[in-house]
Amino acid sequence: MEWQRYTNEYELYLRLERNFSANTVEAYLHDLATLRHWAEPMGLAPADITVQHLRSLTAQLTDIHVEPTTQCRVLSGWRAFFHWLVVEDAIAENPAERIEMPTRPKHLPDVLTDSDIEAMQATFDCSKPGPARNYVMTEVLYGCGLRVSELINLKLSNIYDSEQLLQVIGKGDKERWVPINPHALRLVQDYILYNRSQLNIQRGEELYVFLNLRGHRMTRVAVFQFIKEAAAEAGIHKQVSPHSLRHSFATELVQNGADLRAVQEMLGHESLATTEIYTHLTRQYLRDTISTYHPHYKKG
Repeated sequence: MEWQRYTNEYELYLRLERNFSANTVEAYLHDLATLRHWAEPMGLAPADITVQHLRSLTAQLTDIHVEPTTQCRVLSGWRAFFHWLVVEDAIAENPAERIEMPTRPKHLPDVLTDSDIEAMQATFDCSKPGPARNYVMTEVLYGCGLRVSELINLKLSNIYDSEQLLQVIGKGDKERWVPINPHALRLVQDYILYNRSQLNIQRGEELYVFLNLRGHRMTRVAVFQFIKEAAAEAGIHKQVSPHSLRHSFATELVQNGADLRAVQEMLGHESLATTEIYTHLTRQYLRDTISTYHPHYKKG
């Protein structure tokens, strides 16, 4: 009963006081459910959890081969929950603060070249409504660096034609403004005028830009699917997802000398450190270029 009461109150706190999005709230509650599933059978209430308990649980996560990145996310969720308990005077200190985060493996995502993007777009038969829409969505993902959730939730009112800007609602319902290049903007305008206007748009979906052929908003799964299929058909042997296009957008900018803080703003990163991954990608690109074209590298 105590776990359920705290879970309910914590959910209200996340939704009302922190004003988190539904997806963020769900993620926090999922992390809390992991802790509850482990602790409740042992008769441990939230206030009973100690540092030793959490160390034991994280060790179990390691034993069952939970990835360090996932462990970091889960531990962050626990820290947030216990911090709330401290604020509510339910406990004196946050036991999760004394647990070290697992070392995250350095992962540099696959980056698509401009030629890769064009090869993918060439697979779309733009004489058909669905593929024609997919061509435009691919262009917006790559040309504007949007997350897939931002793309499918883009509204007609978020397009500012004369300013060539998109008003994007990102993580945590944070707003940012992203330039859209004239080519991508023209594609979006044509899609709305000639393609979207022919759909039987369902009630409640009238505001959204990208719709499926049944007049419903596009889903994340549908976008993942057509991007993956286009990459395979284009013969691209990389791990490709909609996020690959966002990475490629940022890499192109940094590689060509864009200011890192401007890139941070366009991507909607809270921390500049997150954006700095693209400087590492650029260094690798330089190393690869020299090793390929400089004759002395071949001597090694």
